[in-house]
Amino acid sequence: MRIFVTGGAGFIGSNFVRHALAQGADIAVTNFDKLTYAGNLASLSDVVDSPRYRFIHGDLVDAALLDKVLPGHDAIVNFAAETHVDRSITGSNDFISANVLGANTLFAAAMRAGVPRVLHISTDETYGSVEEPDSFVEGDALEPNSPYSASKASADLLARAYGVTYDYPITVTRTANNFGPYHYPEKVIPLFVTNLIDSLPVPLYGDGRNVRDWTYVLDNVAAQWLVLTEGTPGEVYNVGAGNELSNRELTLAILEHFGLGEEMIRHVADRPGHDLRYSVDAAKVRQLGWKPEHGFDDALSATVAWYRSREDWWRPLKAAGASQRQGLVTAPDPESRPDPEQP
Repeated sequence: MRIFVTGGAGFIGSNFVRHALAQGADIAVTNFDKLTYAGNLASLSDVVDSPRYRFIHGDLVDAALLDKVLPGHDAIVNFAAETHVDRSITGSNDFISANVLGANTLFAAAMRAGVPRVLHISTDETYGSVEEPDSFVEGDALEPNSPYSASKASADLLARAYGVTYDYPITVTRTANNFGPYHYPEKVIPLFVTNLIDSLPVPLYGDGRNVRDWTYVLDNVAAQWLVLTEGTPGEVYNVGAGNELSNRELTLAILEHFGLGEEMIRHVADRPGHDLRYSVDAAKVRQLGWKPEHGFDDALSATVAWYRSREDWWRPLKAAGASQRQGLVTAPDPESRPDPEQP
C-alpha cells in the first residue's frame, strides 16, 4: 500500500508516518509537507533513511504539483492544517487558505488521480461547546466558534459534498485533543512542560474551567490507521479517549510531575469565544475495534520524560518562536499564550 500523508512533518502527522511504516514491509509513505513553523523534519529523523519513506516539499494549494505526485497512491491521509486557535483569531486568512482551499485542492486532485481512499483529519472543535453530561455524535450539527474551527468545519462539509456531488467518498475523523512526543511547544502540554523544565511559570487561561478530552497521540494514530484500513468510505468517526479534564486539572497534573504547586501558575486573560467543553462520543470507532492502550497518567508521565530527554528537539523550536514574537532570539516567554486545541 502506498500512502500519501499531508502534513507528515507535524505533530500527529509524524507520529502517523512512523505508525504506518511499522505496519509492515508492504507499506510505503510519501510525506507531503509545506514545512511551515510547526513542520519539522527532525521529527522523522529515525525513518528518513527508510527506502519505504519519501519526502516532498509542497503546498496543498499547488494543484499542478499534486497532479504530478498523487497518481499511483492507494490512499491519502490529510493532516495538513493551520491549527493554533489564537493565531486564527488574529489572522484568519492563512487558515482559510490552508484548511479550506488546501483541502478542496487536495480532494479535487485526489479524484482526478483516482486515489481510491481519502481520510481527512478534522477536530472535535467543529461541533462547538457542549454541556455536561452530553457528548457529540457524528450526526450532530457543526457549530464552530473560532476562525480555526470554522475553517475545519468548512473542509468537513467539502468532504461531504464530494461524496454527494461526485460520488467520491471522503472519510472524516473528528479527533479530540492530542498530546505526546513531537508536539510543537506552543501547545498547552508541551509549553507547560518545557516552561517547568526551565523553572518558568505556566500561563493558564482565565479560571481554567474549560474542559477538554485528552488522547495520547500513539492511541490516536492507531485509531486513524484503523479508520483508514477498516472504516467505511465517506463516513465520519469521532476519536477521543474519554479523558476529560478542566485546564486547571490538567495544569495541576503537570505540576505534580515536577513536584510543584499552584505557585507556578500565572493566570492570563482568556481568549475571545473560548469554548467551555468539548466532548465526543467515540462509540463508532470503538465498534471497529479501537480502544486507547495508554492510561492518561502513564501517557502524561511518558510525555514529560520525553521532553526531558529531547531538549535537542524542542529548544530550537521554542527559541525560534521567541524570536518571531520579539524580533530576536531570547529566552522563552513565560507569558506565551497556551493553545490547548488541535488538530
